[in-house]
Amino acid sequence: MSLSLFDLSGKRALITGSSQGIGFALAGGLARAGAEIVLNGRDASKLNDAATALRAEGFTVHELVFDVTDHEAVRKAVDGFEAETGVIDILVNNAGMQHRAPLEEFPADAFERLLQTNIASVYHVGQAVARHMISRGEGKIVNICSVQTALARPGIAPYTATKGAVANLTKGMATDWAKYGLQCNGLAPGYFDTPLNAALVNDPEFSSWLAKRTPAGRWGKVDELIGTCIFLASQASSFVNGTTVYVDGGISVSL
Repeated sequence: MSLSLFDLSGKRALITGSSQGIGFALAGGLARAGAEIVLNGRDASKLNDAATALRAEGFTVHELVFDVTDHEAVRKAVDGFEAETGVIDILVNNAGMQHRAPLEEFPADAFERLLQTNIASVYHVGQAVARHMISRGEGKIVNICSVQTALARPGIAPYTATKGAVANLTKGMATDWAKYGLQCNGLAPGYFDTPLNAALVNDPEFSSWLAKRTPAGRWGKVDELIGTCIFLASQASSFVNGTTVYVDGGISVSL
């Protein structure tokens, strides 16, 4: 297979929630594969810091500040960017949040925030970007799922519900939009050392449990997600649609 299938030169990728963590790592990875990058977040200062770091490597980077949970703000930002700057060829729906509490005590307002940030945002941004992709007859959407798409553990039942929903929305996107030339797939990270998991990374007992529970025996490193993202964002995955690829060190397939 020719490596040119993985070349993203001439493509432009929007990555939501990309000022840090997995989103920032994926943005850098797509840039190194040749893509022009559009960073997104709500904090303009943090976003600018992330953009500055990538520009220092010689990459072309745009900053698009909007709240992924605000349908009208998303539509305005995406439509405005397409009209004023250029097309968005690749969308990575990465924005997400976590909240931990026993289900019987889980705060209703935290549950609503999880629904809006983790699943409604995928609908809002996905629809806004897909409308333009559909008119062009091509596009790539990568929705960031989780090992919790397939599994559950105590204290994060609502998070698990949202990530299961992301995988099913991904299937729906593929079912509705494949006929227009779009490929819509999910990328499901296992346990990675990120700001979202800081509480667990800093817990020796949990890290010990994770090392024993994961066949690979360790936390994942965010750069280990890049190859799968490039595959799903490139021509290499031209007939892959509606699937979720787990990058989890084997934890989802092992008892």
